[in-house]
Amino acid sequence: MTASYHKYILDFKRPSGTSRGVMTTKETWFIILEENARKGIGECGILRGLSIDDSPDYEDKLKWACANIHLGETALWEALKAYPSIQFGLETAFRSLAADNPFEIFPSDFTAGNANININGLVWMGEEAFMKEQIEDKLATGFNCIKLKIGAIDFEKELSLLQFIRSNFTAEQIEIRVDANGAFAPNEAKQKLQQLSQYQLHSIEQPIRQHQQDEMAQLCAHTPLPVALDEELIGVFEYKDKKALLEKIKPQYIILKPSLVGGMRGCDEWIHLAEQLNIGWWITSALESNIGLNAIAQYTFTKNNPMPQGLGTGALYTNNFDSPLAVSNGQLSYNTSMAWSVNLL
Repeated sequence: MTASYHKYILDFKRPSGTSRGVMTTKETWFIILEENARKGIGECGILRGLSIDDSPDYEDKLKWACANIHLGETALWEALKAYPSIQFGLETAFRSLAADNPFEIFPSDFTAGNANININGLVWMGEEAFMKEQIEDKLATGFNCIKLKIGAIDFEKELSLLQFIRSNFTAEQIEIRVDANGAFAPNEAKQKLQQLSQYQLHSIEQPIRQHQQDEMAQLCAHTPLPVALDEELIGVFEYKDKKALLEKIKPQYIILKPSLVGGMRGCDEWIHLAEQLNIGWWITSALESNIGLNAIAQYTFTKNNPMPQGLGTGALYTNNFDSPLAVSNGQLSYNTSMAWSVNLL
């Protein structure tokens, strides 16, 4: 078996805003495995400025992983715990190599085109008019779960956007999730959650920044609306530490991004613990190309979680790879009549 890696820059169709700034490009890396005339591919979806493995030696680690591919998937996963995006890329590449179809790593009713995955419609941060335009588009295209990024514009304007949705749709008609990406200060968070709760929200992701476990535990214990941990899970590598974090904070939900929390195996550990502790969960992509999104979607389908998942379509990029993944009426589907077009293989 031989392994190689390749860098790829994804270009956004429109600058996309988060509380950490505006993105115009997204760096990603691919691992290609070859053996007996077969090929496999996996995406290492690093998020600069957020991923725990955003380090100067990232490419060196990719080079090391490819040079030591003979160690096998399990040994490499253990050796690369501090590099979750590489863990995920390797997991996917090994499954891709072993599969009859390199893009069908978890054959199921989903990949057969017989079942879809419920997803939320993501509304990016921006000026009020732009956010309202996105909301109207999501509602018009059949989404019944909307996720808004908040914390970047004036809070009163964000409340008015929620009021706009609720003046037209009840909580039974449209589920609203908000993601603060840690934008609130601990001393203001409870008051802001109180204001947000009047709009019958499903949950709020990461209201305060990670690594404030005492404050987050207090917030989760007394919150007027369910809190979901997201960034809080990043960098927690060991099973015992994952267990300690969930037992201390006691969130209502956790959100799992395979590229940020140790790949699919890392997600399995979080899910096992969450279900033991009666904590809800869902899975989210993290701006991967269609190659990474495909792996995450297929893995997610195997988990049989009926909640809307956070799986975009890669429609954000001008230079994504053509794939069978499509969105219709708030669901991600796998159109078996569409072919993959990946120039890396």
